[in-house]
Amino acid sequence: MTYCVGILLKEGMVFASDSRTNAGVDNFATFCKMTVFERHDDRVLVLLSSGNLAGTQAVISLLRQRGGTDGPSVWTARTLFDVATLVSDAMRDVDRRDGPYLSGSGGFNASFIVGGQIAGEPMRLFRIYAEGNFIEAALDSTPYFQTGEAKYGKPIIDRVITPSTLLADAAKCVLVSFDSTMRSNLSVGMPIDLLCYERDSLRVRMRRRFDVGDPYFMALSGEWSAGVRDVFSRLPEPDLST
Repeated sequence: MTYCVGILLKEGMVFASDSRTNAGVDNFATFCKMTVFERHDDRVLVLLSSGNLAGTQAVISLLRQRGGTDGPSVWTARTLFDVATLVSDAMRDVDRRDGPYLSGSGGFNASFIVGGQIAGEPMRLFRIYAEGNFIEAALDSTPYFQTGEAKYGKPIIDRVITPSTLLADAAKCVLVSFDSTMRSNLSVGMPIDLLCYERDSLRVRMRRRFDVGDPYFMALSGEWSAGVRDVFSRLPEPDLST
């Protein structure tokens, strides 16, 4: 399992993903689930992948391979909608190739969050499902997408994030969301890859990996836990009389 988040804000976008690919008592591995296609002053495209690692790797590899040809690719797409369509097409191509051989083990299982900006159009964010269909985020209704083990980290995002949230505050919120998720589910684990994109910059200036034992992440986790306990202690007592 995994956990990935993409957030669309007025100021920019925030993307984050964990790195755990397998979980068990004594068997786990890590692999980066964030892929970036960047060409300065032209486009920044970020893909967050969830699901079967072999399937998501195959899709990313196909996108990279097609980027070196004369046909449609992530480098020639005119809009983010076109990029989402290219990812969807690659997913279906991999499924047609591998799906029949995976039918006994649940079939092809991969999904993506795709977002960024191409020169000449606004920032856009898409959630692409395993079947290849997709939906787009909107500032006034659904400003963020999650994929993977989303339920533990969703409450903090719902309470904090608005379209006007600053990038730094959104990044903080996302990290707390990951901390809450990792405390409740072993299938999500560090390192955490975090990328913040500033609107209309058309280049990545803020990207960081948080490894196990990262001082900032440990301080953030400790402060959040202490703060929650403090607020809880000050909540009014319920009236339990009959």
